[in-house]
Amino acid sequence: MESDGPTPLPRGRHHLTREQVSASQRERLLRGMTQAVGEKGYAETTVADVLKRAHVSRETFYQHFADKQACFLAAYEAAATRIMGVVDDALAAGGGPVMQRLERALRAYLRELAADTGAARTFLLEIYAAGPAAAALRYRMQRGFMEIIDALLTEDERFRALPDPQFACRMLVGGVASLVTGKVAMGETAGLPKLCAPILAHVSALLER
Repeated sequence: MESDGPTPLPRGRHHLTREQVSASQRERLLRGMTQAVGEKGYAETTVADVLKRAHVSRETFYQHFADKQACFLAAYEAAATRIMGVVDDALAAGGGPVMQRLERALRAYLRELAADTGAARTFLLEIYAAGPAAAALRYRMQRGFMEIIDALLTEDERFRALPDPQFACRMLVGGVASLVTGKVAMGETAGLPKLCAPILAHVSALLER
């Protein structure tokens, strides 16, 4: 969910350990990066923009990250991991037929993106502006999504009977990513959950052929 920004540590004496302080600083830097990139784009975002949102010093930033790109990649990975966790939780929430579980996972994925515009832009659009390392990271994370969906759909014998089930899964995940990215690029992030019904209808038609 979107928020007004990371909460700074309390001033003065506190009872947090050094590790807790460091973890809080890192989390705020990641969130600050996500917010700044969501508002300004990766190319226009500066370390100063991140510091302003994270409420930490420049020295603290460089204790955690070598440069802007390193912070951005960490923010991207954190966002992607969180969203994958949401999908996993939706799948683990109960049993039911494959299509029913796919619907739960898809709705959870689309709701999570719709609830955080900054993360959606970082996750789907700005990753392309951060160079080859970012593209490679995006590919690895997308493979994680494909593995989740492939493991689910493979339970359905109709899916296993397709000429190339793995390729069909790659097409499905790639198609969903393209549809979602288009919505975010057009500033229609809030409408992402509306994609659920037509996507599910397409999968059903594929399995019923």
